[in-house]
Amino acid sequence: MTDKDISIPEPKGNPESDGEANANEKAYWSENIRLLCTLMTVWFVVSFGAGILFRDFLDQFSLGGYPLGFWFAQQGSIYVFVLLIFYYTWKMKKIERKYDLDD
Repeated sequence: MTDKDISIPEPKGNPESDGEANANEKAYWSENIRLLCTLMTVWFVVSFGAGILFRDFLDQFSLGGYPLGFWFAQQGSIYVFVLLIFYYTWKMKKIERKYDLDD
């Protein structure tokens, strides 16, 4: 038996299904990145914007006896961050189900 007699079959992929899978993958990652950018923007606005940039304006109001700008800087941004984590997991489960990637 020689090397010429042994042939290894090459995997034959369906070009149409490969194209669909590639388009599906791009759509999934596009939606994922869009969600991340949106949530990071919200987090930035709440933590940096409300806690630092708009603090003087927000200090006109109070929450629990503390100026609102101070509250956002100390506690509010943490609460919003935790809520964003829960929203991200909920939304990602929906996105994964949409693209048939859920467990």
